[in-house]
Amino acid sequence: MDFIVLILFVAFGYLIKQWIFNVKRKRRTKYYNEVYLKSDDWKRKRYVVLKRDNWLCVYCGEKATQVHHKRYAKKNIGREPIKWLQSVCRKCHNNLHT
Repeated sequence: MDFIVLILFVAFGYLIKQWIFNVKRKRRTKYYNEVYLKSDDWKRKRYVVLKRDNWLCVYCGEKATQVHHKRYAKKNIGREPIKWLQSVCRKCHNNLHT
């Protein structure tokens, strides 16, 4: 009986941990999409990256209209270094996320 209680306790703890992880992820995603990508800081950083790459997609050479994060700073949204960003066209950006 004690073994079953222990297994239920561990399973419940795992489910709570997953739930908390998902809540935090949704909160970060919402902040990133609704606040950070509309901020002046992001607009400046985006301009610097597009200018650095001559407004060309680093994958296909077409006109770049978007900036892709090669890595994300999960706990520090907005503190990603320029080297983590690259200019891409819409088609290549969609391919990177599928």
